[in-house]
Amino acid sequence: MSLAAMDLQIDPNSPQALALVAFAAGCLSTLTLSRIHRRYFRRFPSSEWVTPDVLKKRRWIKGVVTSVGDADNFRLYHTPGFGWRWPLKFRLVPSKNRDLKDQTLHIRMAGVDAPEAAHFGKPAQEYSAEALAWLKEQIDGKTVYCQLVSRDQYMRMVAIPMLPPRLLPSFLTPRYGRCLSLEMLRDGWATTYEQAGAVYGRWGKEAFLSIEQEAKTARRGQWIKGVSAESPAEYKRRHSQSSRSVETDLEKASEIPPRPRGGWLSRLWRS
Repeated sequence: MSLAAMDLQIDPNSPQALALVAFAAGCLSTLTLSRIHRRYFRRFPSSEWVTPDVLKKRRWIKGVVTSVGDADNFRLYHTPGFGWRWPLKFRLVPSKNRDLKDQTLHIRMAGVDAPEAAHFGKPAQEYSAEALAWLKEQIDGKTVYCQLVSRDQYMRMVAIPMLPPRLLPSFLTPRYGRCLSLEMLRDGWATTYEQAGAVYGRWGKEAFLSIEQEAKTARRGQWIKGVSAESPAEYKRRHSQSSRSVETDLEKASEIPPRPRGGWLSRLWRS
């Protein structure tokens, strides 16, 4: 008997046919729910959980900023899906450091460079404290949307951060929100990041440079005394060159042969 003949003999109301339909519907539902969960409900505890396909698609995520460690990066607790806010709040963002350990994404703001704080034995750059205070006031403890772009050498997620619009629903943030990097440039607390691999989102590099120039002309933020202030890029180059000079001096010092010890009798005996 041919397969076509067998198909014609199957009763659509038979238990076998109903079982096949139920099985197919179950598989389809499982696949659909799995894709929905991966896209809208899967939480990224840290940058190690962000897969290459997420970066390739430049996915948007939202979360709550739990700390601001420097003037151009912060920690984000990813809050996918719903249940994080009233009236449907049944999920909580941890508030204690021990509960936040390995549970946040380290976000590096794309497109900008802020004054450097003191670290690794280097002194703080002028206006670094003011830039940090500005960023904390803007985002600390608040919901921020981020478009994930790449992962840098320090395992931070380079992202375009967006602040929710004031009069529109927050889910419209990716389209109608305010770009945090541009806001920081506009208030004069950052410069445009122009190193290799820099990303500027849909605005482009020219928009970043134009807003930076606008802040300089208006003498906002770090430009209050004029535009002669050392930029973060210049600060990094200066300290990088200083570090290399110290390393070179140490290498030369290690190459100097040790002086012989002992008195004139010891030297006479060695000769």
